[in-house]
This record gives sequence, C-alpha cells and structure tokens, in this order.
Amino acid sequence: MHGVGGTTAQEMLGDPRVQLITGDDTAACYRRTDDADAEQRPDDYRGEPVREAYCWSNLTSGNGARALWLILVPFMVANLAHWMRPAAPSEHPAQRIYDLLVRILALTLTVLLAAAACEVALDLTAWQCAGTTVCAAGKSWMGFLSPDNSGWWSAPGRRLALASMVPLLVIGFLWGLSRRTWSAYESASPPPRLPGTSRDTPVAERTALSREGFWYGRRLVARLRAAHTTAGVLTVAAVLLAAAAKADGDGGHPVLAVTGRALTALVIVLAAATLIVVWRTARSEGAPDVSSDHLVVRTLPFASLAVLALTLVYTGWARPGARSRGPLPGADAFGGIAVFQGVLVLALAVTAWVLQRAARDDARTALRGMGGPAVALLACAVGGVLSGGVAQRFADWLDGGATPGQAHAPIPGPPVLLSWQASVIPVLLVVVAAVAVLAAIRMVIVRNRVAKDVPGLYDPREQPDAGRTKRIAATIAGAGLTDSAPVLIAATSAVTLVLGAGAVIGAWLTGRAPGRATEGAPPVVHAAAETAESLGSWLMGAGVILLITMGRRAYRDHSARRTIGILWDVGTFWPRAAHPFAPPCYAERAVPDLTWRMATWTERFDGRLVLSGHSQGSVLAAAAVWQLDLVTRSRVALLTYGSPLERLYGRWFPAFFGPPALTGLHREMDDWRNLWRFTDPIGGPIRLTCEGGRRIDQGPLRDPLSFGRTLQNPLPAQILGHGDYQADPVFGTVRAELIARLSPDLPGQRPAGDESPEGRPAQGSSGRSSG
Repeated sequence: MHGVGGTTAQEMLGDPRVQLITGDDTAACYRRTDDADAEQRPDDYRGEPVREAYCWSNLTSGNGARALWLILVPFMVANLAHWMRPAAPSEHPAQRIYDLLVRILALTLTVLLAAAACEVALDLTAWQCAGTTVCAAGKSWMGFLSPDNSGWWSAPGRRLALASMVPLLVIGFLWGLSRRTWSAYESASPPPRLPGTSRDTPVAERTALSREGFWYGRRLVARLRAAHTTAGVLTVAAVLLAAAAKADGDGGHPVLAVTGRALTALVIVLAAATLIVVWRTARSEGAPDVSSDHLVVRTLPFASLAVLALTLVYTGWARPGARSRGPLPGADAFGGIAVFQGVLVLALAVTAWVLQRAARDDARTALRGMGGPAVALLACAVGGVLSGGVAQRFADWLDGGATPGQAHAPIPGPPVLLSWQASVIPVLLVVVAAVAVLAAIRMVIVRNRVAKDVPGLYDPREQPDAGRTKRIAATIAGAGLTDSAPVLIAATSAVTLVLGAGAVIGAWLTGRAPGRATEGAPPVVHAAAETAESLGSWLMGAGVILLITMGRRAYRDHSARRTIGILWDVGTFWPRAAHPFAPPCYAERAVPDLTWRMATWTERFDGRLVLSGHSQGSVLAAAAVWQLDLVTRSRVALLTYGSPLERLYGRWFPAFFGPPALTGLHREMDDWRNLWRFTDPIGGPIRLTCEGGRRIDQGPLRDPLSFGRTLQNPLPAQILGHGDYQADPVFGTVRAELIARLSPDLPGQRPAGDESPEGRPAQGSSGRSSG
C-alpha cells in the first residue's frame, strides 16, 4: 500500500504490465499480468509470494472538482477536533459532553458561513450599495435595484429577497457536494465477522477502530447534513426577518408586524429542533448505522425552506417609504457568534482536561490532551478569517477608491468586528514568526550536535566529508522539527484566543474600526492601529485570494491536484463525525476495501499474507487489520515503514492510536515490524516491545546508505528521508522474516540479486517509494 502522494500500480509492482484484480478507477487492487491467475498455478509460486498492490490515491486527488474542497478547511479542522479527545475510558461521562460540544461548535461554523454569505450579498450589496446612489453609480448590473429608478425591485425588502438567493445557493452547493461524496465514500459496508470469534482483547487495549460500525456512519452523516442545511437556511431567514422587523417596528403595518413575529417563532422552533437533532446525533460504532431517520429529521430541511419562502414573501411585501440606511439590522450577530464559539472552546478545554486526568496513558499525548480544543479554536479562527476576508475585499471592490467604514466612504462597510479581527492578524503572524525563529535556532543547535556523531555511523574507511556531514545532520535536525508542532499550535491557539477576545471587546466598547477608535490616542498608538487595520484587511483578502488561486490551479493542473491530495490524506482520514460538509473520509472506502480483500482471499485459499504499508498507507493497513475477525487477523503479518502511527496519530489521537491500542493490535496479529529513519520527517518508531522482548521497531535505518564514495557506490548516495524504504537491504530481510514466520510451508521470496522484495532491481532508479 502506498502512502501520501500516491503512486501507480506499475511503480509499486515494478512492472509496466499490470492487471486490475478487483475494484474500480477510484481504488483497486492490481497484480502483475503474469501473476493475475497465481492461485490457479500454485506450483509456479513455490519459491516466492504473490505481490499485489492496492492503489487509493484517486480517493483524495482524482478529478479536478476535488480542488473545491479547499473551501471546506474550517469544517475539516473542526472534524479533527472530535477525534483528538484524550484516551479516557469510553464509559466516562465526559466523553459524551466532549462530542456534543464539538458537534455544536461545528454547527456554529455552518451558521458563520451562511452569515458571511448574507453579509456579502444582503448587507453590502442589496442593502448598503444598492441603496446608495454614489455606490450604485457606474454599476450597470445594479441599476435595476437602485431606488433612483423607482423600479419594482428597488424596494429594500425586495432587494434583500432577491439577494438571498446567493447564500441559499452556497448552502445548496455544500449540501449537494456533501451528498455526492456521501454516496461515493460512506457507502462501502464492512464484511461480516465470522461467527464464534469473540474478542478476548483486554479492555484497556480495545480501540473503537476495531468496532464493526466504525467505518460505516452513513446515516449519521445524513442526519448531520439535514441539521446543518436547516441551520444555514434558517440563518438566511433570520437575517431577512431582522431587516423586515426593523421596518415594521418603525411605523409599519400591524398585520405585517404580527406576521413577522409568527415567522420568527417558527424559525426559533425549527432552530430548537435542529439543536436537538445535533444533540442526539452521536456515533454508534458497535454495528453499522443502517437505521432509518425519524420523520422530523427528514422533514427539517424542507420545513426550513418553507419558512424561508414565507419569509421572502413577507420581506418583499410593499412598505411605502422604506429606506435602507446604515448597516443591515442584525449585522452585529458576528460578535455573538464569536463569543459563543469562544465559550464552547473554553468548555471543550475543561472537558478535555477532565478526560485527560482519567486517561490511561498520557506520557506522549500532544498538548497534554488539549489538542482537540486548540484545533477547534483554530477552526473558528480560519472560518473567521475566510468570512472576514471575503467581506472586506468585496466591500473594497464596491467602494472603489474609498475605505469601507471610514467617514468618507459611501457605505458603512462590513461589521466593525471584522475590522478588529483583521487588525489582530499581523500580531498573530509576529508570534508565529517568533516561534519559527526559535525552531530554526533549535534546528541549528541540533544539527551541530548531531554532526559530531554522523561519521561514526559509517565505515571508518570512508573518508569524512564536512559538507556531507552537515547536510545529513541538517536533514536529521529538520526531520525532528515535526515533534515541535505542538509548541507552534499551542502558541498560535493561545494568542488567537487572547487576541480574538480583545477584538470582540474592542468592537463592542468602541463601535468603530480600530483606526477611528484611536483617533484621540497618542500618535504612535493611532498609527499602529491604522497600520494593523490596513495590513490585516489586506492579509485577510490575500488569504482568500490565495485559496481561490490554489483551487483554480488544482482544477487545471493534475500535479497541483495531487499536492492538494497529500494534504487531505492526513486531514481526511477520519469519518465525518462532527461536520457533514467536511471533505469526505477516504478511509470509509479504503478500509472496507482492504478488509473485504483480506477476509475473502484468506478464506477462499486458506492463505497467509504480509500487509506492507508506507506512510499513510500504514495507517490504513492498521485500521484494516483492526476490522478483521480474530481468526483472519492471526493470519496477517504487518510491515510498516515511514509510518506516522505513533509519531502523529498516537500523540494527537491517543484514544484510538495510543500505546494500549497499538499493543492490542500486535497481540492479535501474527507479527509486526516497523522501519524508520532519523531523517524521516513523517515516520517514526512505534515505541513498543513485542512479547518475549523482541522490538517491533527495526531502526533507525542508516540514511544515506553510504557516507562517501566507495568502490560499490562511486557516486554520493541520496539522502532518502521519507521515501525509498525498499532500497534499504533491511527491508528485504525483514519482509522475508515475516513471510517465513507465517508458515513453514509458505514459499520464500525471490533469490537475492534477482529482484527486490517489490519486484524491482535492488538499487534501480525505479525503486522510488510508494509515497
């Protein structure tokens, strides 16, 4: 199995002629054409195993439409927070509280997205600019909305009703994208377990990854999708009602006022029903979730659309003399959303602290169990930056040469809070830069310390080379920076929380943008505030433009799509448990694929197998082995290399990949070996000892394979880092040992010197890693 970045079956099998055995264009198992019918010719394979490659890269970087997943980054990060809970016992009462808090926080991100779309379409465009002669002048596409034309659409309510189609389309797009990927990814059911294979794993070593329904949360995602769609539609309806109610409260018709209150009550009732659905939609992993949804869940989106339709009629009703002045009523809700998200993050941190105290093993848990709250805060921050960046840039475009929100601007511009949030971005970047500088200093110190020991790792007959020693040491020091990621995330999260709270307080106390709020302050303070406001606004817009540019390039360039796919390989391994609009979980297709293939093949042919996984492929391999029944699992040996199982997943997701879970995995398998290098920035040791004192880890492997120029290697050997583990002779040796341990009757591998364990010349140029 290949890892991050993917590769072709031809490269993995070392043969240009391959044949699809089972699967489709998205994910499939391949063999060399000569090996396609190996089971029918057993006598021809007495001396070697049959090699098979599982290719899954198209699950993450296949067609160009997947570049659109970039806009779903905040949802993906919030979903990760769900899986980062500490490794407390599953029956601990705080577990349910933690999951509920993450689901509600994810719901606020959907509301924030809908509110941001309403800010751009309803407030800035239909309410402010279209209602201001100076702003609407020169914009022909806005002429029919201008009050100067006295057209049917010129009434403020009708302008808002028409503009509400934009946020509704955004919500519809997310619903459609989620439903399409739901049909493709969450539809792979796990194979049935063999009867009579009860689990005797100690309770402390059990993991949810071994439960039969873990990779089949199809109905859960559907329920969450209904709730989030309803929340988005209700957000649009609430914005329209706030604007219309303001007009009715200023001497409007009493019948309209009563209608507005009735519609508001309906919105509140549907919002409460949505919260109840989110509250009750917890994962049930003991068995595949195939239960039908309640009638309330199925009808919620349609009920919200019906209320929105009534609200559109109510908002567009003629109100003689109505005018749009100032910002749209209810625009200050951004501050309420930010405060509510902050409260949720703090509550999540308290819950995580309680769980961490009850955790079974917390020695290497990242951020002492605070990884989930920190990541949840970053999800809110990214969502705020994207929302504010779009609003700020769009307002600048509408205003022409003016600055929205300033005294000379034709329109008030976005809510003041967005300007304050933009102003703290430069300060946050200074903190990140400071942490990066400290990391660079640490890297130099480690490089100088390691450089003293590098020559001693090689044959003393090889002549020392100061430059090469420095490069090897620098690679080792750079790879070690991965373990410093918790420091960067902790610093960023802490500063984000403090600055975010300061931005909300500043906006509420002054009611003006930072530049105008500090006009009476000392010149230095005023200049700093104006600089931070202008620079932050530009940075917010630049971030949005960069995201759009990356998506556009990825749509046209296959190599760029593959790069984006690498990001999703890490970020979308987990099922959509908190946010249904997050990028889809490729493991919900890959893990059942592997489980079905291993279970059916071993049952049909009474076979044994070595499952070999590189990088992210090793994580999929472990997850698939956990899904096997105990009889099949005992026939499988695992070979991982460049694996982040402990270094990344064990530290950040301790409830699922912590030391007890990995110990239980090895206990129920035939055997497990893990290869790693100091120069690998992703993979690392598993840090477990097998029964009998034998270690799972084989390493650190020497990298590069030779230090200087020798008779065997006249050219400098490449520093391999995360790739080309098959090029190391240790790979072939360990793989042969695993095959030999499976059964004395099984054939050995190819004779040495003929081909490498993957069917390639041992040191050939085609020996690239599968990652």
